[in-house]
Amino acid sequence: MTEPDDPAPPPELHSAAVRCFGERLPIAIRYASLLMTDGVVRGLIGPRESSRLWDRHLLNCAVVAELVPPNARVIDVGSGAGLPGVVLAVARPDLTVVLVEPMARRVDFLTEVVAALDLDGTTVVRARAEECARGRHRLEPADIVTARAVAPLDRLAAWCLPLVRTDGRLLALKGESAAVEIEEHRRSVARSGGAEPLLRRCGVDVVAIPTTVVEIAKR
Repeated sequence: MTEPDDPAPPPELHSAAVRCFGERLPIAIRYASLLMTDGVVRGLIGPRESSRLWDRHLLNCAVVAELVPPNARVIDVGSGAGLPGVVLAVARPDLTVVLVEPMARRVDFLTEVVAALDLDGTTVVRARAEECARGRHRLEPADIVTARAVAPLDRLAAWCLPLVRTDGRLLALKGESAAVEIEEHRRSVARSGGAEPLLRRCGVDVVAIPTTVVEIAKR
């Protein structure tokens, strides 16, 4: 077995990592190393997460790329340690990615990661999602807006859908309660300008536990 402090994917996940990252796997490994070291020291990743970084975080995010069209512009809201925004930027160099994060220490980490990994098409913006829809932090609406473990679906739709262009999509990475959230917040999503939320399972033939995503098109 791979040691917990080894940033490479463990042997049982190597094939999945190659499928997700291809020739850019070395960049993904470098990112894993940064998460296991600086990410832990700065409190962005829990110490116990290092041993399960690939299955729980990196591959969990990477498989979402199957829902992102070629050459898309992506805004990752509440990017935190870069999940899923940095992962998508590594796996898909065709994407233009904006990492939106309000906390200074996380912004500093993300800025260092983008530079260390030479992610030329990725930028970091220190702001809240609401500020990016208007005011001095206003961003051009994107084809895809992503968010992982940020907020319940009703608040997420209100914050993120203004950042989605018409006919673009919000991709909310969720847990097993996603179906329940859809039922509870369907009306709130519609009031925020979203179409009927769709439950997607990403990476069905790649990872042992597919990633649950709620997909909401902007009306």
